[in-house]
Amino acid sequence: MIKYFIQVTEDLLFMSMIIGLIFGYSKISFKKSKIIIYTGTVLGVIASAVMAYLKNATKLIDTSLWNLRIFIAALSVLVIFFIFTALSNKLKRVGSVTSSSMLALIIIGLMLHALPDVLAYPYSILLVEKTVLSTTFIFKCIGIIFGMILVYLMALATDKGLSRLTRKTAMILLSVALVTNAVRQILNCIRIMVTKRMIKSNSTLFSIIKFSSNHDKLFLYIIMALCAVIPIILWVQSFHEHEPYSNPAEHRKIRFKWRVTRRWATLALVCLVLSVLNMTVFKTLSSREIELSPVEDTEYDSENVYVTFEQVEDEHLHRFAYVTDDDVQIRFIVIKKPNSSSYGIGLDACDICGETGYYEKDGQVVCKLCDVVMNINTIGFKGGCNPIVIPYSIDNGKIIVPIEGLLEYEKEFK
Repeated sequence: MIKYFIQVTEDLLFMSMIIGLIFGYSKISFKKSKIIIYTGTVLGVIASAVMAYLKNATKLIDTSLWNLRIFIAALSVLVIFFIFTALSNKLKRVGSVTSSSMLALIIIGLMLHALPDVLAYPYSILLVEKTVLSTTFIFKCIGIIFGMILVYLMALATDKGLSRLTRKTAMILLSVALVTNAVRQILNCIRIMVTKRMIKSNSTLFSIIKFSSNHDKLFLYIIMALCAVIPIILWVQSFHEHEPYSNPAEHRKIRFKWRVTRRWATLALVCLVLSVLNMTVFKTLSSREIELSPVEDTEYDSENVYVTFEQVEDEHLHRFAYVTDDDVQIRFIVIKKPNSSSYGIGLDACDICGETGYYEKDGQVVCKLCDVVMNINTIGFKGGCNPIVIPYSIDNGKIIVPIEGLLEYEKEFK
């Protein structure tokens, strides 16, 4: 769950903050045509859903080429936005409609770039889990939902905060954000065109690509810093604002307005802090290397490996291995099934994730690579991320695993 919470936050935070800035600015500058912004957002969600389907269900989408088209279109739209914003006083209604339309297109571009992959996460999880009723599928989807809630609240708080600033301040913050996004898109365009061999690489382009690859998060931090400025300004203003009032009722209304403003500012700061923690502390904790339990000693001869019942009677996961003549360690696991006299036995590897192995956590068996929790009662059966089934027999208080059956999977552990 935490893994997908972090992943969704990283994927959508940049997009959500810029969309929040656009919404906040539209409330100040496009009071009559701001419906265009809302329409663009709805169309962006629909287009992203279609893109997610096409990416995962067909071979029609080359992600890199589509991103290149999106970036080029977005850069062209940005230029038009700045031109019509500069001429808005002369063009009035036409300038307002055109500028708001360009911002709507920018929103669609941001969504088409970031949202389809996130919308496809449940589909990717389902490929492993096979059913939407599994506990693992539900928990991972909860992580996705929590991530979306966080970025939505960030966008909402940014929107509410920016709309309470002056038009000049709002325009400055939005312009810096859009230019930052444009620089990021230009660098990505260069990287895609060099990768696709549309342009010939050289030392300068290589340096640009290297910088953009190694410092991609820099652009996110710039936008986060911009959004942090908004609540700080609002908090300072709330304690130094002395609006005139003619009666106690007006005074209460003014105090209530600034109280609400401080709440939105606080929400923005909380979301920013949580996002930073999410991408640093939580990510570090969730990505810590998990040490597999050591391979246990057991008896073997030229034909079989023998595991006694006494070795695996405690209902915990046990790991055993046979070392081949080529010095390849073929691991297998054994766990006694709860409330049963039978055992779950299989390779310490699966068809999907390879030989990364399994570990025990809180009485459950978990795949080290994809964090899928195994149903212990199904270990020993084919399907999903379950351990690869191996032949074995039981005789005289021992589990007997034929070495010939293990050697069939030697390639899995090379």
